[in-house]
Amino acid sequence: MLFVLSVVVYAGLALFVVPLPFRHRYRLLTNWADLNLWFCARICRLKYRVEGLENIPNRPSVIMAAHQSTWETLALQQLFAPLAWVIKRELLWIPFFGWGLALIAPIAINRRAGQMASQQLIDKGSARLAQGRWVVVFPQGTRVAFGERPAYKLGGARLAASANVPVIPVAHNAGRYWPRRQFLKYPGIITVRIGPAIQPYGKSPDRISAEVKRWIESAEASL
Repeated sequence: MLFVLSVVVYAGLALFVVPLPFRHRYRLLTNWADLNLWFCARICRLKYRVEGLENIPNRPSVIMAAHQSTWETLALQQLFAPLAWVIKRELLWIPFFGWGLALIAPIAINRRAGQMASQQLIDKGSARLAQGRWVVVFPQGTRVAFGERPAYKLGGARLAASANVPVIPVAHNAGRYWPRRQFLKYPGIITVRIGPAIQPYGKSPDRISAEVKRWIESAEASL
């Protein structure tokens, strides 16, 4: 209930912060994620710990993270800020939620556009990186249950190769505590594991993606 109510409240605030510079809009609207993680900890007794903070480089990179639930869309905003999400454009059409999301300038992609969508990701992603923002890509394309092993899409790897920036792989087990498409959240401690940077130099997008997939799946197996 508080999750839904907070969306409505922050969407209302979004109408008043439209004229503000991006950095102010971003900080105010991403407080919504902090608030809901606090709700999780206080009400659901669902907390998290992070391993591998030393692997975060000192410059914005491409984050390729496992996508299992809604939880990581909140937590990654605390770990990598400011960031730009790579999302399907339909999310911007959701009442209230989409208003606030639009104001933090995500990279909204038309998945049906094929090669054009891939080029949009490279062009917009490179621009966000140049602005000093991390770019977060969910290479699985959609939420999957913890332990599933789907094929990885190449968009994030292509962006890293084109922009010559590292990929930071992120594994976690949030799907065990806040499963996709389920209302119930279970108490416990989610583990987030940040891997060593995967350098793109001299590598094809396929090879970059394969290295990310291998690291994330190996890390998940130990969680």
